[in-house]
Amino acid sequence: MSNPSSGKSDSSSLQTYDDVKEYYGKCLSDTKDLKTSACAAPTKPLPKHLRDALQDIHEDVSSRYYGCGLSAPEYLENCSILDLGSGSGRDCYMLSKLVGENGRVTGIDMTEEQVEVSSRYIDHHTKTFGYQQPNVNFVLGYIENLKSADLQDGSFDIIISNCVINLSPDKRAVLREAYRVLKDGGEMYFSDMYINKPLSPELKKNKVLWGEGIGGALLWKDLFQIAEEIGFTIPRLVTARYISVNTELESLVGDYKCVSATFRLFKLPRDAVKENNVVIYRGGITGCEKEMPFDANFTLKEGEPVEVDEELNAILKNSRFEQKFLFPSQDERSAPGSCHIPKNITQDPFELAEKLSRENGKPGSDCCSGPKACS
Repeated sequence: MSNPSSGKSDSSSLQTYDDVKEYYGKCLSDTKDLKTSACAAPTKPLPKHLRDALQDIHEDVSSRYYGCGLSAPEYLENCSILDLGSGSGRDCYMLSKLVGENGRVTGIDMTEEQVEVSSRYIDHHTKTFGYQQPNVNFVLGYIENLKSADLQDGSFDIIISNCVINLSPDKRAVLREAYRVLKDGGEMYFSDMYINKPLSPELKKNKVLWGEGIGGALLWKDLFQIAEEIGFTIPRLVTARYISVNTELESLVGDYKCVSATFRLFKLPRDAVKENNVVIYRGGITGCEKEMPFDANFTLKEGEPVEVDEELNAILKNSRFEQKFLFPSQDERSAPGSCHIPKNITQDPFELAEKLSRENGKPGSDCCSGPKACS
């Protein structure tokens, strides 16, 4: 397999790759072997179409799931999707059903054992979904160097990742490669772990903390900086929850706090016009027929004019969502947007996790110390 980075990799980075491969390929045999709550159930009930898709996944695939969220954005019919760090293939097979037989899903993972498990069940899921031909494939490779896996520029509508980027020693390379293979208007929708302050150098070297995702977890503001450098839109926070650790890690973690958070980033065309505007959701997206919670700040209800910021307006106009929204001109508006741009946009996943914890009656202070969619 090719070098993990298109540039030079130092010895410590190469050792990190080997340690992660060892941890996920040989040390873990089941989700229950993990030492954090990263794989716990989502904070909100899953929509029926996602529950139905997950029920069709083979048990051997589901039992080896090590994600920290659910990487399934809206409006996936006929889309081409890439899963970074696809592991046992659970998310890929779920998405395989959601995109339909005319969509396609590719999973890439650097761990041979995981790729072997995921590839083993392609025929099973093709038959289960009633497809004539498989619409999913898995490749062995590094998410920092997608070119080595022959993944071409502008070839995907959507990229997902589920608690994997924290395992990479080179986050910039991951996002740079993701940006390259996305089409204009494409989306990177991913769940990952974030930490509230920098880890000490000693803890960063701990193999178990790296394997559990804590050792390589970003500060959320660093994500925003990297995304801006590469050319993505400002990351839009979707959801977040605190992650707790078991007693084995408590003494190591101390007063550090970690969250699992889902962000969505878009690759807009260079000539995309950015201006505040009123948009109207036309409804009908599977699982969001009447309203679509786009992120933690905007919920777009069918038929209701909503004032959105200039970047969200550009995202909706230049992505797969364009045909699901109306963009009335100022002359065409019978009334101003009934919902205005929030004065305080939530970007901090710890702030959102704390808010959701209080709403659920679980304070977070003690936690870890139909129509064509794509063409």
